[in-house]
Amino acid sequence: MVKRIEMEVEQGGTNEVRPDFFREPPVKYTGGDLPWQWEEDGMIATRTGAWAAPGCHDGCGVIVYTDKETGKFVKVEGDEESPYYQGRLCARCIALKEAVYHPDRVLYPMKRDPKDRGRADKWERVTWDEAYALIKSKFDAIKAESGAKSVVFHLGTGRGTAPYMTRLQYAFGSVQYAYMLSGNSCYVPRVAACNVLMGTYCVPDCSQNHFDRYEHEGWVPPKNIFVWGNNPLVSNADGNLGHWVVDCMKRGSKLVVVDPKLTWLAAKADLWLQIRCGTDSALALAMGKYIVENDLYDYEFVESWCYGFEEYYEATREWTLERAAEVTWIPEEKIARAARMMAEKPTSVQWGLALDMTMECLAGSAAVVDLWSITGQIDIPGGMVTVHQPFNIQTWNPPDPAECLTIEEQKTRIGGEDFPALKYSGVVLTQADMTVDQMLTNRPYKIRANWIQSTNPLSCTAQEPNTRMEQAYKNAEFNVMVDPFMTPTAQACCDVFLPVCMYPERNGIRSIYYHVQTTNKACQALGESKSDMEICWELGRQWNDTLWPGETLEEFFTFTMKETGMSFEEAREENWIYPEYHYEKFRTGEQRPDGNLGFNTPTGRIELYSTLFGQWGQKPVPHYAEPPYSPNQVPERFDRDEYLEKYPLIMTTGARQWASFHSEHRQIPHLRALHPNPEFEIAPETAERYGVKQGDWCWIENHLGRVQLKANVQPVLDPSTISLDHAWWFPERNPEDEGAGCYDTYVSNANVIIEAGCGESGFGNNCKSHMCRVYPCEPEEIIGDTDMDKIVERFAMNEELV
Repeated sequence: MVKRIEMEVEQGGTNEVRPDFFREPPVKYTGGDLPWQWEEDGMIATRTGAWAAPGCHDGCGVIVYTDKETGKFVKVEGDEESPYYQGRLCARCIALKEAVYHPDRVLYPMKRDPKDRGRADKWERVTWDEAYALIKSKFDAIKAESGAKSVVFHLGTGRGTAPYMTRLQYAFGSVQYAYMLSGNSCYVPRVAACNVLMGTYCVPDCSQNHFDRYEHEGWVPPKNIFVWGNNPLVSNADGNLGHWVVDCMKRGSKLVVVDPKLTWLAAKADLWLQIRCGTDSALALAMGKYIVENDLYDYEFVESWCYGFEEYYEATREWTLERAAEVTWIPEEKIARAARMMAEKPTSVQWGLALDMTMECLAGSAAVVDLWSITGQIDIPGGMVTVHQPFNIQTWNPPDPAECLTIEEQKTRIGGEDFPALKYSGVVLTQADMTVDQMLTNRPYKIRANWIQSTNPLSCTAQEPNTRMEQAYKNAEFNVMVDPFMTPTAQACCDVFLPVCMYPERNGIRSIYYHVQTTNKACQALGESKSDMEICWELGRQWNDTLWPGETLEEFFTFTMKETGMSFEEAREENWIYPEYHYEKFRTGEQRPDGNLGFNTPTGRIELYSTLFGQWGQKPVPHYAEPPYSPNQVPERFDRDEYLEKYPLIMTTGARQWASFHSEHRQIPHLRALHPNPEFEIAPETAERYGVKQGDWCWIENHLGRVQLKANVQPVLDPSTISLDHAWWFPERNPEDEGAGCYDTYVSNANVIIEAGCGESGFGNNCKSHMCRVYPCEPEEIIGDTDMDKIVERFAMNEELV
């Protein structure tokens, strides 16, 4: 029943993980039959890609309308001609005008003395030349005294800024590319797991690779779609738009949702698996065991293209349906049904942060990768398609540091030599927890300066921000912020502020996985704001102009997209460029840089038993680890019974809302009105037990402290579990309140009560499973509901611009 797969390991290829490899196919389709700019009803219409700022990383195809006479921004609409997006937009994109003309936009470079950090009245306007000169002199002095490694460059998510900021830091000489979330536990662990096991990343096939989309003759809709650990309609993550799931459902796809909460998709699903938070790998292992033992796996694919099947099966054998049901709280019959649906072809998996936000996230992600591997779902129509950057354009991933830095410089990356999985899995980030520790302790050397771009760690990503992250930044002698708005991180910790323009005010390139589209400037930038790209280009050329070919930014764009054979201006005329897409590339040699058949792994196969994990001292097969804080376990430093008696509820965090992207959009009137206050969801019976009523302000408390949110009593969660909103701060409040954090960012920020720390691989954090208690605030403790009138009045200050 279980076949032993004998194979020659040396027939594979390389130990080097190269997820950016792409063998260029011919261009298949462009939108050159459509104009990129035209006149319409007294306005100029500009076809473009809505890649932030402000907002998310989806880059929706839009048409920006500007007044013909004044050039002012008027409105934005979805581009119905765009094959990828087909005209659909979310509220965040539609509310763009309120972001462009918001009076709180920072429009001019500013500086202040480091002794005045936190003082809002101490910022003073400077010219760009003065700002650049100050930054360059400070950074150069630090480099001369302590080495470039003493300056860390911090990035968040969403702007396509990564290749520009990393090129900036490489021009300066630093390898310290940081993302300040414990265990780098957002997207990166899933990418790392895929890179190690498969040599590439996978996403569901919703026909996004084809310009004719759902009419493409070679595509079929997935028979089943697993939505695992995310809510794609709200988050739209990983280059996959949530409405594609609905599109596929309309074409017959059945839905399986793995989520502790009854989301809209879960309510529409054929099967909802209401999982206990943090137990995803146990579910995946049990499904794998069931698939193997019931002969549901793909014999041909496993025998031809997988390595370590016997060892994988051995790792699943303890995961009976009975044990998995006990651990995950999912009934046995539902786990069995999910396994049977996983084995049907084609099936795809849209997975998310719940896999990343466990301590042993690589093992959990590997368990899910193994499911779609043993069932042969890889690179088939409607299955899990492997991805590459079109034309190898660096508009998402950073350039390879080996192209810019010496081996010795690369070895200084914080955590790179401590966690092999971080070093060799294609991820070029520092290890987040070690980075914060070093910023706090000055060991083994002091971090003296920080460049902080497109990120707001105090409000969004950093665990224990009030006791760790803020002090870590303040320990540095010089910090630079690059952002469109003043944020708690900038106000509390930074000395120079560089203002970023909005996407209608700039040129750029939008490219991820499937197609290329330019971002086209439609109106002049307000004030003296510049694009993320322009800032990095202008300053980076002062350090090393050889890394920035071209005399203009547009010429540099042309350099980055040279493999298209087009200049930036020519690509703009084409609107979008779709390379020809091929399925089952592993059968033709298109999946490997050496042209051999198979996958870009040491064995040339998908490694159910990972030779690389084994070399790195990690378990080479997937496994389950109970969350450190759960109804079954707490750290040894606590008395388990006493702790669980005091903190009886499971707390999961990071709930996304339609009105915001991470910590952005809190000051935008129409968006804030959609969700004016931070909330937590709680089951009716749990609310009654703890004296909580709908709309009550409550304390959520554990051993780290407490935060204040409003109760949303809904029958969508198990009575054991509550769910907290993500990334709150209050732009309308006091920017100088140290106790509550600038703009009260520590009052309702769930990260205040999430313990920092990572798993043994260097990846992962326990954001999705902590224990807590809930109780109503006393009247005098309540900070108060958002005053929407004041937010609207504040926006109306720019009425003459609007």
